[in-house]
Amino acid sequence: MNAAVATAVFGAFMVLTVVLGLLAVRGRGSGGGLAEWSVGGRSLGTVFIWVLMAGESYTSFSYLGAAGWGYRFGAPVLYVLAYMSCGYALGYVVGPMLWSYARRHQLVGITDMVAHRYRAPWLGAVVALLATVCLLPYIQLQITGMGVVVSTISYGAISLNWAYFIAFAVTTGFVVISGLRGSAWVSVLKDVLVIATLGFLAVYVPLHYFDGYGPFLHRIVAERPQWLTFPGHASGGLGPVWFVTTTVVNSLTVVIFPTTVAGYLGARDAEVLRRNALYLPFYNVLLFVPMLLGTAALFVVPGLVGAGSDLALFRMVVDSLPAWAVGLIGVAAALSSIVPMAVFMLVIGTMWGRSVLGARSGAGGGAAGEASGDGDGDGGRRTVGGRQKLWSQLVVVGAGALALALTYTAPDTLVRLSLISYEGMAQLVPMLLLGLVWRRLTLRAAVSGLMAGFALVCVLVFGGHDPVWGMNAGLVGLAVNVAVALGVTWLGPRDTDDRPDAEVLALDDEFPRDGAVAPGGAVGPTASS
Repeated sequence: MNAAVATAVFGAFMVLTVVLGLLAVRGRGSGGGLAEWSVGGRSLGTVFIWVLMAGESYTSFSYLGAAGWGYRFGAPVLYVLAYMSCGYALGYVVGPMLWSYARRHQLVGITDMVAHRYRAPWLGAVVALLATVCLLPYIQLQITGMGVVVSTISYGAISLNWAYFIAFAVTTGFVVISGLRGSAWVSVLKDVLVIATLGFLAVYVPLHYFDGYGPFLHRIVAERPQWLTFPGHASGGLGPVWFVTTTVVNSLTVVIFPTTVAGYLGARDAEVLRRNALYLPFYNVLLFVPMLLGTAALFVVPGLVGAGSDLALFRMVVDSLPAWAVGLIGVAAALSSIVPMAVFMLVIGTMWGRSVLGARSGAGGGAAGEASGDGDGDGGRRTVGGRQKLWSQLVVVGAGALALALTYTAPDTLVRLSLISYEGMAQLVPMLLLGLVWRRLTLRAAVSGLMAGFALVCVLVFGGHDPVWGMNAGLVGLAVNVAVALGVTWLGPRDTDDRPDAEVLALDDEFPRDGAVAPGGAVGPTASS
């Protein structure tokens, strides 16, 4: 009976998820083009951008990994709060800058941006390949996380294999049709459930198991003090230096992460992003709940080891709550997998559909599709944009299917790749951010720095040297990356790009409103490169 009730609650909300995704694009027709599908027509307001980007910080990791780290290690898990908060502060500046640059030149992602900045369409394809390697593990991890949640809350009635397939099918079903806008709509449902369930658990667990926060916290201090200080308990040396360096490198990386940039570009104006950067840190307060409850599970369900510790929170939930409540909490956790997984898949599809399969060598750096001018007038641009959208949707299905297949057949493959996901993506920071504010950074220098930094990260991580000298390997790689890029820029040949600064750099001026005159005399948001 418990399994039937919890599964029924879960099934009803999965149907609602797909319906919301379909309703998101009702009345917009099927010809909206790649920009409408991939960045919501650049029209999302503060609420939708807030809930969409909050999904970046609240995934299945928050229910499983954060509680699991709290259970196993303790204090080092607080790095998540630190880097997300610092990343939001950086996003206050970086978000509007990237939004303005992309809007001015009609770009839809970081692959477009680097291709346009360095006038090298092939570079967009290279970045798409690198970003895909770093993003695919996140799709697999969300599939795995949702599978574990669904199997647990169904009291074992739904097997892991079926739960994995459900995660893939539901996410693919709505993201292929509704794109970023559908993800934003589903994010509203997810956030309502996340806030409600975590608020409830933050009160219920301490009262039910410890008679309140006082006895609970006293017991932690008395019996598990090593969980409250760095380097935590059995964390392998994740001390203060690792905490600081990880916070630095991850906060830099999160602002240029392809999924974060997709959220930036979906905004209707730069002011939405500035307000969003102010509001998002409040969402991080919720992350304290699974971290704290993970330590509570030390006393309630002791003895969990390895991956089993990731179930610490749900073991307490299933053992003590009625089935309908277990189902609701499971839905919140499942949607926390579905929303970010949808954006990961959408971003991979957009990068490949735009910069690899649909690439065109247009003027001013090869931005493809709607900005390339390929075709005769608006009709030609719509044709190219529609073709790129179709390619992107096919890649979404392919990327999700690949992650699902590897989850079944070789789960360790993508888990191994996940080790370099953030450290690897960090190596794009100089190429993108430094390149958009410093004209002298050349294509040769940017690529040399990227190759040196990424190679070093791979050697350190896969060689078992992360952290190195107590530092995050990603920051070491980033330092080498910047040093190589600067050295090649100063010692190598000068850039021969003769385009004006307004065409190459992300200037301080915000993109003009409809009808206003942009730099160079172009008019409004229809002006392209």
